Amino acid sequence: MSKTYETIQGDMWDMIAYKLYGRESCMKELLEANEEYRDTAVFPAGIVLVVPEVSIPTSKNLPPWKR
Repeated sequence: MSKTYETIQGDMWDMIAYKLYGRESCMKELLEANEEYRDTAVFPAGIVLVVPEVSIPTSKNLPPWKR
């Protein structure tokens, strides 16, 4: 079963991605899993979004503070 996230007033895609995955770059996966809300920039409270599993590779080329 997929995980879900219920929005709070003022949530935006990048903020949600950061809360759930620790990085804004996972916003694309959230958008793809929730196509019906694609045009929403700022969410009202109470919208339930599907949270897909995302594998976040770690690169050894990154500086230590980004690993």
